[in-house]
Amino acid sequence: MTTIEIDAGTRQWTAQIADSPSARDFLAQLPLDLTLTDYAATEKVATLPRPLTRDGAPAAVTPRAGEIGYYAPWGNIALYHKDGPHSPGLVILGRIDGPYADLASPGAVKVTIRQRVAPPTER
Repeated sequence: MTTIEIDAGTRQWTAQIADSPSARDFLAQLPLDLTLTDYAATEKVATLPRPLTRDGAPAAVTPRAGEIGYYAPWGNIALYHKDGPHSPGLVILGRIDGPYADLASPGAVKVTIRQRVAPPTER
């Protein structure tokens, strides 16, 4: 697992990203500045700069609240604040750590997503 940070000004979330081809492809695009918008009162979404691979991904999944997904048909990332419907073309990339309920607040939110840098170890 790789830890990422999602920074929205005064709000910040961390998430654990899986070790899969799609997830590694997502990590390779970081850092990203995106504007997340509401979709279906279930998730916040934004279009990625380029599509992610779906190598080895299931044909469809059912997303759960707190998960981060990639919806291949639209090329977007989705941060779920509610459980979603079974969706062909959806790949789960990881899971948000801790509380994420404030993602349900209506309206667009500008975020920076980056890989967390581990602090240097002492010798």
